[in-house]
Amino acid sequence: MVVGDFPIEIDTLVVGAGPGGYVAAIRAAQTGQKVTVVEKGQLGGVCLNVGCIPSKALISVGHRFEQAKHSDDMGVVASEVKLDWAKAQEFKDGVVKKLVGGVAGLLKGNKIDVVSGEAYFVDANTVRVINEDSAQTYTFKNAILATGSRPVEIPTFKFTKRVINSSGALSLPEVPGKLVVIGGGYIGTELGSAFANLGSQVTIIEGGKDILAGFEKQMTQIVKKGLKKKGVEIAVNASAKGVEETETGVIVTYEVGGEEKNVEADYVLVTVGRRPNTDEIGLEAVGIEFAERGLLKVDKQCRTNVPNIYAIGDIVAGPQLAHKASYEGKVAAEAIAGEHSVVDYLAIPAVCFTDPELATVGLNEEQAKAEGLEVKAAKFPFAANGRALALNATDGFVKLVARKEDGLLVGAQIVGAGASDMIAEMGLAIEAGMTAEDIALTIHAHPTLGEITMEAAEVLLGNPIHIVSK
Repeated sequence: MVVGDFPIEIDTLVVGAGPGGYVAAIRAAQTGQKVTVVEKGQLGGVCLNVGCIPSKALISVGHRFEQAKHSDDMGVVASEVKLDWAKAQEFKDGVVKKLVGGVAGLLKGNKIDVVSGEAYFVDANTVRVINEDSAQTYTFKNAILATGSRPVEIPTFKFTKRVINSSGALSLPEVPGKLVVIGGGYIGTELGSAFANLGSQVTIIEGGKDILAGFEKQMTQIVKKGLKKKGVEIAVNASAKGVEETETGVIVTYEVGGEEKNVEADYVLVTVGRRPNTDEIGLEAVGIEFAERGLLKVDKQCRTNVPNIYAIGDIVAGPQLAHKASYEGKVAAEAIAGEHSVVDYLAIPAVCFTDPELATVGLNEEQAKAEGLEVKAAKFPFAANGRALALNATDGFVKLVARKEDGLLVGAQIVGAGASDMIAEMGLAIEAGMTAEDIALTIHAHPTLGEITMEAAEVLLGNPIHIVSK
């Protein structure tokens, strides 16, 4: 049934149903607000549909395939390992479908109205939602903008059938024989590593001096070593110049060290960043202030300069991470409800699902010193841990950074198997104001990877048990 264009009154409008928007909507409904969510695509946004979730599903497939082929030293000898790509895609799509269905159920269970269409702001209390069949006006007391971001397109690498972004990479009809990745950030390196595990010959072209610039070099060196073992070619300080499409693939031209090079591939994956979706929805007409690069200015409660309009996630400053968006969504919803919630970015974890995984939270050693803190740092290797040895996953370490005067934990970095799960303990420790001694005195189950954290704390205190102190 098409609703006539008489304004529908609501308490809180949420634009976007990604990990920021749907979480904000649920928390707002929990505080008694009448909530409507507007989404032009699929519930769950980029993260659930063409980002975090499907990529991790394919990364998992890649790990299984790689391990099946190379577990001879553990006594598992597979004479013939086949990859059924159609079945792998089916698995990935099944994971996505379950989670998107789960989000729909959560919104319905919290009595949140979901409207399909594009939102365009008329003024600070009115929005028009337009879809193929109709246009409807809504008036609202408060709004939360959670419109997310989209891949940046390079003028010389316009997206086509064979020049693809991260979304396209997740739905390829076949595993590429050869793949060029432009951009060695976390998205490019994750997907490059995944396709290398699946059998692709991968070349990564990075404009900076190293890949994975957001992580410490000690950590990325281990990932690079693993990539090279898989046959991945890495070109740093390299400039991508252009692409020529052929009937069967692409020829990518890039420059490194003053020399121009060509590399042939089936596809070229462009992962050079993401742009906030703040254009073409009428924000300028409302008078919302923009910061640099299309981001919106917000205060500690995620409020824009227009007092009843809030913004969260990829469209505000800070790392473009799903869990940051969800956190900000709760803060914004609670602020609208009159609660004293404010954002506190003391410990936002960042994870890269490479092989092995990378994870960091709080400050690394260099950042702590730049902030004027006197710190000490200590590492404990996976190679000295019983569980890591039993898993045949001994590459990596846990590093803790603590204030010198009292041992207060200010940061942690992990590279190794399970780093994405292990970092949660460190985030909690930083948020709770714990010291290295607190961690060392916490009994960790044996044999587990979690013990590596305890051992690193003991190294920091100068009393290591399972390595000899230098």
